[in-house]
Amino acid sequence: MPLSAPTYGKVRRLFSGLVCAIYRIKVVGADRMPVTGPAVVAPNHESFLDAIILGAAISRELRFVAKAELWRSRLLAWMIEGLGAIPIERGHSDYLAAARVLQALEAGQAVVIFPQGAVRGDRVWTQGAAHAELLTGAPLVPVRLIGTARALSRGRIGFPRLRVIIGEPIEVSQAPEDPITAAKLTERLRVAVESLA
Repeated sequence: MPLSAPTYGKVRRLFSGLVCAIYRIKVVGADRMPVTGPAVVAPNHESFLDAIILGAAISRELRFVAKAELWRSRLLAWMIEGLGAIPIERGHSDYLAAARVLQALEAGQAVVIFPQGAVRGDRVWTQGAAHAELLTGAPLVPVRLIGTARALSRGRIGFPRLRVIIGEPIEVSQAPEDPITAAKLTERLRVAVESLA
């Protein structure tokens, strides 16, 4: 009989306290995170640890949009499927991933989209989070992760004190998909995230 994949709640209960203790995580603005209902959570992305740190710092269950390459490992795919992650093919429009994000938001879930997409490369802020907010009307929550690159990045491992700063949700009216509006909202999001300190 195959083992059932770990659920988000079980993993968070097992590891969040340990992760918070190791990195002495300080959360600022926790009261700004919507407790219920749909939310698009949009953090900066500096380290492979970012999803783990965010999951430990925020008590609400989160669904992470993650690069499809992670599903190439059967063991990793089994684990992250259980955690509710949504795979996305990078480099082109992935309509299936977009549909799964919208479905999650319509079900009242909180979905994490890293607008920078990756911790290396051109790191241009993409419009996925803005599109999700515009199509659903869900609040867009800017989040700044501070210190994660010093904790884990290429050729570097450390145990610095980390901060997770949650900004005021950006509220916009639900609107048809429009690249110009999405670009303006993405820039507004970038400024909001980078101003958190």
